[in-house]
Amino acid sequence: MRISTQTLFETGATRIGELQSSLVKTNQQIASGRRILSPSDDPVAAARALEVSQSQSINTQHGLNRQHANSALSAVEGTLSSVTTLLQDVKTTVIAAGNGALSDTERGFQATELRGRFEELLGMANSRDAMGNYQFSGFQTATPAFSKDPITQAVTYAGDQGQRLMQVDTSRQMSVGIPGQTVFQGGGQNVFDTLNNLIALLQTPVVTPADNANLTAGLATANDKLGLALDNVLVVRASVGSRLQELDALDSAGADRNQQYSQILSDLQDLDYTQALTQLSQQQFTLEAAQRSFVTVSGLSLFNFL
Repeated sequence: MRISTQTLFETGATRIGELQSSLVKTNQQIASGRRILSPSDDPVAAARALEVSQSQSINTQHGLNRQHANSALSAVEGTLSSVTTLLQDVKTTVIAAGNGALSDTERGFQATELRGRFEELLGMANSRDAMGNYQFSGFQTATPAFSKDPITQAVTYAGDQGQRLMQVDTSRQMSVGIPGQTVFQGGGQNVFDTLNNLIALLQTPVVTPADNANLTAGLATANDKLGLALDNVLVVRASVGSRLQELDALDSAGADRNQQYSQILSDLQDLDYTQALTQLSQQQFTLEAAQRSFVTVSGLSLFNFL
């Protein structure tokens, strides 16, 4: 079989080009620290790496959602803590109002104080989160949860019963809000009505023994209802606290999962530098040998033998 000079040159050039391409690819792998530069390098590992990367991205997004949920629930817990303190203070005032030595004027002072606490409580019920959303309006986050009639002082709920859910893990959606009715009008009482009735009671003069009996009975009723309101708020706070604890546990599990994903990706993609450097040295040696061989062979001519 005859081999033409053209074929000899083409074969040699092709071989040198292949060796140079392999050398360049190894250099790119070393520079990037990645074994897989394109899916064709290892289709199975590339597909698995893509799957793991997507799972890790979802896990990261769940982590961000947990941060937002934690922020929202912490804000709710802060408000509920203030509500708890206020109701405890009001109960103290109710007990003090039962002192028979107090005059109508002194009870009037207490009523004025309680009107201030009433307005303070209404402000808490209409509190907003860091994003400017009303905390206790359900889905109606742009609407104040409660509105007050300026004449009767009666308070009505303007929100709804919706509970905003957030995906905090693969199979867990968590409510990050609480409808205001659950907090301020739950537990078998309406705390705003209780305060309004209590204020009206303290503003009523005590003249006869019957008036005194009505005052005593009214204070006892107010104290009982405030106790129910306080218990209800504490139940809601316990629910919020359990969700915050769950978020902490999910954060810990999410961090462990992210570490596992990173390790799997490292096993699939990361380059073995020792092996790569050895391979680079071999490729350089082979390329140099091929180049020398090509020069020698291409320089042969019949005239060399004459």
